[in-house]
Amino acid sequence: MYNNNHAISDTAELMASDESFGVLFHKVRDNVPLPSNTALNEIILLAREILFPGYFGHSKVSSETMKYHMGVNMERFFRLMKKQIMAGLCFAVDPNDECFCVDETRKKAIEITEEIVKKLPEIRKVLATDVEAAFNGDPAATSFGEIISCYPVIRTLTNYRLAHELHLLGVPLIPRMITELAHSETGIDIHPAAQIGHHFTIDHGTGVVIGATCIIGNNVKLYQGVTLGALSFPLDKDGNPIKGIPRHPILEDDVIVYSNATILGRITIGKGSVIGANKWVTDNVASNTKIYKNLKIHSGFENGYGI
Repeated sequence: MYNNNHAISDTAELMASDESFGVLFHKVRDNVPLPSNTALNEIILLAREILFPGYFGHSKVSSETMKYHMGVNMERFFRLMKKQIMAGLCFAVDPNDECFCVDETRKKAIEITEEIVKKLPEIRKVLATDVEAAFNGDPAATSFGEIISCYPVIRTLTNYRLAHELHLLGVPLIPRMITELAHSETGIDIHPAAQIGHHFTIDHGTGVVIGATCIIGNNVKLYQGVTLGALSFPLDKDGNPIKGIPRHPILEDDVIVYSNATILGRITIGKGSVIGANKWVTDNVASNTKIYKNLKIHSGFENGYGI
């Protein structure tokens, strides 16, 4: 019989060498947790059940049992979230940092978890406006319940709005993992650092990309395939990309962007403007402007039909 022990042992030795794995190996301290996609997915399912009771999770919840179910779910949410925030905080620390203190990090994780729990009522309030925007923007929608149960934008925005609050609280890695779970589920890619106002919706959704430094106002609607991205960004003296600079578009209130439009760079799409399908936009667009084909049509001169 053929003996493959040498092939396995030789390859294992090669794969375990510093030269082989390089930056692909994450060194961890003893007794500190690692971020878990499985646990984060459980947190998201819990968050949806908390934010939209009766639509996700336990379907037989009633007004009489609401407080009980909410208490149980919130306790579980807190416990799981605390552990993942702790994992995110530990992940960002140099394993050779002698000043690292597990107890202090755990205390910080508890404080952040308390803050994110306090944010849940406001997250629900904003998500309610997103549900309303999706319903009002789609003649095919028959009820708010259909929007909550079926529309990918609500699942995505639940992840995003939770992840955004975690980002604002300074949690490393975990916010991005949460939005990437939504990306995998719905095909909508929203960076947790993006700023998005109320009454936001994405019709259909698949293929939408919203970059980290995007600022989106209130009552904005996107269609499938829209990219709010960056142009080539500047390099430092060593030829490395300069990070942390605003490089994505600003969409002011009441903007509509139709399918497969691409808007790139730190430009502003003015209030009430409409970007037609398949357009490539790299310059500022004035308020109340309609871009259709290769023309800019200002309101008052054209009714905008045909966009």
